[in-house]
Amino acid sequence: MIQTTNGKKLWAVGGGKGGIGKSIFTLGLAISLAHLGKKVILMDADLGGANLHTLMGVRYPAHTLEDFLLKRVENLEDIVLDTQIAGIGLICGADDILGAANPTYSQKIRVLGQIESLPADFVLLDLGAGTSYNTLDFFNYSPGKIAVFTSQATSLQNVYGFLKNSLFRKISREFPKDEYVLWLLYQSGSKSPEVKVESINDLLTHLQRKDEYRHEELLQLLRDFQVLLVVNMIKTDRDFQAAQIIQHVSHRFLELAPQVLGHLHYDQAVEQAVNQMVPFPLNADKSRAAEELKDIAQVIIDKFAPPPSLREAVDQKEEEAAAGGSWSSFWRRAPA
Repeated sequence: MIQTTNGKKLWAVGGGKGGIGKSIFTLGLAISLAHLGKKVILMDADLGGANLHTLMGVRYPAHTLEDFLLKRVENLEDIVLDTQIAGIGLICGADDILGAANPTYSQKIRVLGQIESLPADFVLLDLGAGTSYNTLDFFNYSPGKIAVFTSQATSLQNVYGFLKNSLFRKISREFPKDEYVLWLLYQSGSKSPEVKVESINDLLTHLQRKDEYRHEELLQLLRDFQVLLVVNMIKTDRDFQAAQIIQHVSHRFLELAPQVLGHLHYDQAVEQAVNQMVPFPLNADKSRAAEELKDIAQVIIDKFAPPPSLREAVDQKEEEAAAGGSWSSFWRRAPA
């Protein structure tokens, strides 16, 4: 059962492997949140392989993250594009400039420093595939963390590797000057380790013997490192076991306790939507996957959204009443 925590506005969606439907999930989640009366900004954080604008039917975005990275604009909010979906803004990724996939530290700090101040109830980051430092840093910076994967063995391996690398990156950033902690992290990946560190529990044991204070700090970091799991493209009952596998290995080797946010069944309507450049689930709002997306969005609102003020609550009810029924009423095709 998902535990209620403090409100989270910024959410990163990762998974480590390409082709698992991560971008489609992120977009579908945004649409579902908007349908439930929330204002959402999508940011394509796949630096070097941005495609979220294509899924939204935007062929030639007027502004991209390039404008912010190169300081053509001062504020991140200045490059938020109005979309054809009510309640959703879009920040397009920058994949057409040299170095966009590897921004400097100062560029990354500028982006991270302004993300949470964007005018929205939720900001969703669609991360790129792999485990580059940029991808891991965006994931770790976000209070809300979602890992998407399928039941395929390669996807399970990749999402576990993604979580492990994210955690190790987090530890190394939180203990940058602690040579002993960094040395223990190095031992865990060494082919000829000087001490046995096959799991985070081993690391904790060694650290406790040397520095009780640091040991407690690391325990707190592990408690704060909360990840939600989404299994995509479910085809059989056996596929539901994928989340349990990740929970088991994460607990055994990483001392993490990821919670299951939801499952999404395989749906041919998704592929049709991509080919037609119509954001899913706008053209299939009664499909099983669309209903599951709505359920996931409702859980996020109920369990993790910051409580609205009285005025915001009234505005939300008015927006929901005006929105009405089908999700397709939220969208009209963008000009080519």
